[in-house]
Amino acid sequence: MKPLGDFQRYLLEEFVEDWRHGEMSRREMVRRAIYLTGGTASAATALLSVGCAPMPTPTAIPPTATPVPPTATPAAAAAPSGPRSPLSVAEGDPAIEAQKVEFDGEVGKVFGYLARPKTGGPFPGLIVIHENRGLVPHIQDVTRRAGKAGYVAPAVDLLSRNGGTDRVTDPAQVSGMLGQAWPEDLVADLNAGIKFLKTQPSVRQDRIGALGFCFGGGYTLRLATANKEVRAAAPFYGPNPPLESIPNTEAAILAIYGETDSRINTGIPQVEAALKSANRTFELKIYPGVNHAFHNDTGAAWNEAAALDAWAKINDWFKKRLA
Repeated sequence: MKPLGDFQRYLLEEFVEDWRHGEMSRREMVRRAIYLTGGTASAATALLSVGCAPMPTPTAIPPTATPVPPTATPAAAAAPSGPRSPLSVAEGDPAIEAQKVEFDGEVGKVFGYLARPKTGGPFPGLIVIHENRGLVPHIQDVTRRAGKAGYVAPAVDLLSRNGGTDRVTDPAQVSGMLGQAWPEDLVADLNAGIKFLKTQPSVRQDRIGALGFCFGGGYTLRLATANKEVRAAAPFYGPNPPLESIPNTEAAILAIYGETDSRINTGIPQVEAALKSANRTFELKIYPGVNHAFHNDTGAAWNEAAALDAWAKINDWFKKRLA
């Protein structure tokens, strides 16, 4: 098999970690690895490369997903529970406007979700980047939180080239599609999101930030190094970008981590050294006693106190640099 890409390895290690923590069955871990790597044999090899021997899979699983009719059950239905955070913003909140959107991308339409304050402006813009589950209701909720906090906030659906998150019936396919995508293509779709954001009449075009979680935290860093219009960025527990790209960023970076997230935290010294060497404005915040994905209030790792504090900190960070 060909070598795993950076995000394929990141996602594979996440599947193994979720299985070891009891958050995913071994069968489901193997199933997702097959989608991620493109076949049963390549999945077995890849799992062995990260120290996990797979069990035989009882049925063949197609290596790639094809678009299905929009009437099918969306991948978003796999979310473990509804929102629990006191920060959650309902779809009909009178202070904001929120809607699904489409805009032009490099090779076709890009899908997204846009939230903004209903009155006033102009406002800073904030790109929201989802986890490896796609543009699910939780990320739409986070986008509405950003809108209520005073940003024009589009969340870009990084499955747009596959027809969009809503068209994927099996949640296991979502991470496989994202892992197999070329990072340059996904960054191009995020750049298209920034272009779309700048067309909004209530946006301050010189005040653009980026916010992302897990897989999206990694792409927050990649976007910040690829687009100098990003003035501030807040990646939550994301994998490092290519370290040689760090000097390219103009963004002030507030990176959020959980203390017990050992897999991601092994990369902190390297990214910290690269940011220092490039003389970039940055801050690292490591929350004690919490794990990966502690901000996601629909998941098992959610920690209310840490999530509320982190949201307050990133808002202060953005206000200082985007206001």
